[in-house]
Amino acid sequence: MKFTLHNSDDKARTGVIETPRGDIRTPAFMPVGTAATVKAMYPEQVRELGADIVLGNTYHLMLRPGAEEVAALGGLQQFMQWDGPILTDSGGFQVMSLSKLAKMSEEGVRFQSHLDGQKYMLTPERSIEIQTLLGANIRMVLDECTPFPATREQADKSMQLSMRWAKRSKQAFAKYDAGAGDALFGIVQGSTYEDLRHESAAQLQDIGFDGYAVGGLAVGEGQDMMLQVLDYTVPALPQDKPRYLMGVGTPDDLVEAVARGIDMFDCVMPTRAGRHGTAYTWRGKVNIRNARHAADTRPLDAASMCPASHQYGRAYLHHLHRCGEYLGAMLLTWHNLAFYQELMAAMRDAIAENRFDSFRAEFKAGQEQGDIDPL
Repeated sequence: MKFTLHNSDDKARTGVIETPRGDIRTPAFMPVGTAATVKAMYPEQVRELGADIVLGNTYHLMLRPGAEEVAALGGLQQFMQWDGPILTDSGGFQVMSLSKLAKMSEEGVRFQSHLDGQKYMLTPERSIEIQTLLGANIRMVLDECTPFPATREQADKSMQLSMRWAKRSKQAFAKYDAGAGDALFGIVQGSTYEDLRHESAAQLQDIGFDGYAVGGLAVGEGQDMMLQVLDYTVPALPQDKPRYLMGVGTPDDLVEAVARGIDMFDCVMPTRAGRHGTAYTWRGKVNIRNARHAADTRPLDAASMCPASHQYGRAYLHHLHRCGEYLGAMLLTWHNLAFYQELMAAMRDAIAENRFDSFRAEFKAGQEQGDIDPL
């Protein structure tokens, strides 16, 4: 993997990550394909919207259909008919949040599947092996996502365990990758403590990774605290490596994080919100289930290239969601993913043209204006 920085506008950056499966333009938003599918979307639709990479989930895929089974079927790209790069998370967050009776130790995490109660052991080595079997082009170290709030002692203990696991993950990656040219990212932990974040970043750089993620955020701390953590964490990361903010977030989160030097994002928000009747637009959120849309013939965004955004009236979308029709979830998911990719493309253009500050201000003004008046 190779990262080339094309331009910086203050702290905001634009560039390209080259992988064996194709290039990723940054800043990049990765649609989440938890169980080898971006919910309610065809793979070719996701690609046509401008996504260069999608994310797969190690925990869900190791349980069903199984990592070895996916490998026997040609890997995730062939299995899910996605022809671009794939990033997989390590599975650690889902193990602790979804599984039954998870028990953490120095070795790893022993847990029971939330599906059938079967017992598993996820170690740093096994996590990397699974991600390799899946065929991920960017793999993540196994870490503990420190819960919020955490005392400094709890955050320190959690971070130090993650750093030891990161070293073991790197050793396992050297074994399983065997020169294939894929990448491994480290994950900075330390909760909301500046010194712990800096120590974590330093330890990861001593180990050496292809990219660096900021983990342990968007777990209840709120946007103000999240941005404060980024303010003192991002400057501690290498300039010549991609920076990935995990599990974030709203359109405003993305703009503010890019302003602080983040290059990559993933979040279930655009797909989950679409399934529940919420659309993201240049003028803020639209709750399509609201009665005021029942006779509104306007599209969600007449200027968008996405058919879901400009071909269907709000009254029809309102009707679909009130009736519980599958098409309603499909169309709003399609629209939301289109909006997120259009937002990333607009940020890349603004950074390349050294006008990110003005773009940021205009974006915020549009979000605050709201969607009451005609577009």
